[in-house]
Amino acid sequence: MPDPRAERTSSFGRNVYVFSTTSFLNDTASEMAYWILPAFLASMGAGPAQLGLIEGLAESVASFAKLFSGYLADRSPRRKPLVVGGYFLANAVKPLLAFATSWVYVLGIRFADRLAKGIRGAPRDVMVAESVPKARLGSAYGLIQSMDTAGAIAGPLIALALMAHYGARGVFLAAAVPGALCFLVALFGVRETDHSARPKPMEPSSGQSISAARLPFAFYLVLLAAALFSLGNSSDMFLVLRAQGAGVRVALAPLFGLVFNITYTLASWPAGWLSDRVPRRFLAAAGYLVFAVVYFVFGRAPSARALWITMAFYGLHYALTQPVLKALVVDAVVPAVRGRALGIYAFVTSVATLAASLITGGLWKIYGAGVPFYLSAALATAAAAILLLSGTARRAGS
Repeated sequence: MPDPRAERTSSFGRNVYVFSTTSFLNDTASEMAYWILPAFLASMGAGPAQLGLIEGLAESVASFAKLFSGYLADRSPRRKPLVVGGYFLANAVKPLLAFATSWVYVLGIRFADRLAKGIRGAPRDVMVAESVPKARLGSAYGLIQSMDTAGAIAGPLIALALMAHYGARGVFLAAAVPGALCFLVALFGVRETDHSARPKPMEPSSGQSISAARLPFAFYLVLLAAALFSLGNSSDMFLVLRAQGAGVRVALAPLFGLVFNITYTLASWPAGWLSDRVPRRFLAAAGYLVFAVVYFVFGRAPSARALWITMAFYGLHYALTQPVLKALVVDAVVPAVRGRALGIYAFVTSVATLAASLITGGLWKIYGAGVPFYLSAALATAAAAILLLSGTARRAGS
């Protein structure tokens, strides 16, 4: 039977590029608000503990939404409503930050924003996998990630320009413009992928239902490494707080986010392209090691200049892990359970990230800033080792 994906390669120019555009616009809106949030919370009297609670709870709801949407993506005849609805909700609530008078309101808004991301994530990634041949999967995820981080460059730049004249609340209101454009592009641009080749609820050849299909050993190896790493991968807002404590001015916080997003943008598509040609686990392990170096330097915080340089290097971690790990998960499973696998992967890593933000906030308060950063570096190194050894373990397990 011919591979149905070969008949749908023309969808690459439609869905992959449309998703790249929506990612750019959505991240522009998000990053306009994200990098000034710590200072905004500080103006309300909230500190690292409240920031950890906000980010942790927001990511927890996202994790459950990702798990549910992953299962739904394997069963729903239409995935576009999930994707479009997710973009709408996220960009409808961001401007409401302008009217927040307490960190509790910020918590509610971040909660809704992360819920929306969880709803759209797995269905979008499955649609991407169905829109390209396997040989271009890494490139597709890399392109989307590159445009996503291009928006993360535009967002801080716009925020930096607006902060001087309109303050944080003006920036939050302005985020409504790229947010609305994102929703419209998704609504009119995304095309449903062809489901004709998707397995029915019961595969005649195997007699096994989709819900009962087993996820392979290779998938669990990736999941183990990603979960261990995520236990040390707290919110990037802690990097901003650490930098401010080392002498980086609050007004430069959006620019601080910009420097790592430049590297992230430039490296994401090449990293995705390269992952189609070399073992993806090598690239992901290298990304974890980059993270370990960055967090070790932030733990020491030798100077503000050193943190600026390290933050630029930090973008390489994201480029080598975000698109590559998604492709690793898709490679590890059969098409019938892609949504389920992506949902479980996102759920587990999000729950671990919830724990990471809470742990970091607590350790920071008790032991100071250095300890949580050193712990994160150690966990990332261990996760890299698991990925590097996974080839041998996978062959033994099979």
